[in-house]
Amino acid sequence: MNITVFGIGYVGLVQAAVLAEVGHKVSCVDIDQNKIENLKKGLIPIYEPGLTDLVIKNYNNGRLSFTVDPAAGVEHGDIIFIAVGTPPDEDGSADLKYVLSVAKTIAEHMEKRKIIINKSTVPVGTADKVSGVVKEILQKRNVENIDYDVVSNPEFLKEGSAVKDCMSPNRIIIGSNSAYVEEKMRELYEPFNRNHDKIIFMDVRSAELTKYAANCMLATKISFMNEMANLAELLGADIEHVRKGIGSDERIGYHFIYPGCGYGGSCFPKDVQALIRTADQLGFDASLLQSVEKVNLNQKQKLPNFLARHFNGDLNGKTFAIWGLSFKPNTDDMREASSRVLMEYIWENGGKVQAYDPEAMQEVKRIYGSRDDLVLMTSKEDTLKNADALVVCTEWQVFKAPDFDLIKQQLKNPVIFDGRNLYNPQKLKEMGFAYYAIGRGDSLI
Repeated sequence: MNITVFGIGYVGLVQAAVLAEVGHKVSCVDIDQNKIENLKKGLIPIYEPGLTDLVIKNYNNGRLSFTVDPAAGVEHGDIIFIAVGTPPDEDGSADLKYVLSVAKTIAEHMEKRKIIINKSTVPVGTADKVSGVVKEILQKRNVENIDYDVVSNPEFLKEGSAVKDCMSPNRIIIGSNSAYVEEKMRELYEPFNRNHDKIIFMDVRSAELTKYAANCMLATKISFMNEMANLAELLGADIEHVRKGIGSDERIGYHFIYPGCGYGGSCFPKDVQALIRTADQLGFDASLLQSVEKVNLNQKQKLPNFLARHFNGDLNGKTFAIWGLSFKPNTDDMREASSRVLMEYIWENGGKVQAYDPEAMQEVKRIYGSRDDLVLMTSKEDTLKNADALVVCTEWQVFKAPDFDLIKQQLKNPVIFDGRNLYNPQKLKEMGFAYYAIGRGDSLI
């Protein structure tokens, strides 16, 4: 099938590459000329395991193309994905200006029936807005006889395993009541649907809400565990024991019940806020979602609070080794990352940061630029030299089995602030470390 993807960001590029990999001919459209030229050279703007090879392979064999020409993109695709960003507006609601702009562009150039798919994470009712824009433009062009379908097909990709998730989805949600759309969408996703039927058809509004509900449910599990971790500190319990105890209940499971220093990324914070704003607009008090957001914002203060407690509020002139900058492993994404809250707290209080992350070094440079109180190191060991303490923000594999003797030797003070509960508190205490973790070790609410 001929497919077009508007918006070559995280979701759009992964979806395009995977569809090309199974044999579809995919045209990628973006307004950023520099990005398009770099993609043609095999320069991928994001880090995602397996993505670079997939893009280069399918570009070289002609199944994947890149252009800034929207007319060519619309002409190519019988199915057109809208995968542009939906950044938070000032009130936290999703800003649809890019989605609606693409819808307008499609309508200005379409000459035959198209299936228009909202792949971006959008509020309930967006499909109606897209349909309204397309209808208005077609009327202005006096071509109301051109058929079109607007479909909700939300993505459920996890950063760090997005290619795998896209190649082997556990469900494919499609919002449409059209028999024609069902036939075409089954054809589109047939390569991913052979072992058993993963496609779930529903009405458009239910599909739009499903995406938000899924992310908000996962965010709720994380905030719940972080609240339990804070309670465990007060009760003298170990949250890691509690986690294993409740995770063994198959009704709960082990996924997304790891306590930590707060969730981040491009999805959970934004989607929780957007659904809260939707509820507000309807006059509904989404008290649970509001609590999920509040707990997470408070949790991002855990590491700063630990530092303040240990150093009696005096960080001036002190240097902190930070392991991990991305909001989670296997990505370079630092959006809403806990590391940013921590670093900004250290800087505001006169401290200095020596940081290392396996993939996010360029991203931290892009965000913060060059500054005297931020030094990016070439290895996790280098961050320790002359540092007053070690702080772990991201649970990269490379941080999970460190040389504690070296850490103790290099640090001015044998203290570790662990935002991801990677280490054994008893072992570290026996080695003479002060060890602050989440829901265990030396506590502070």
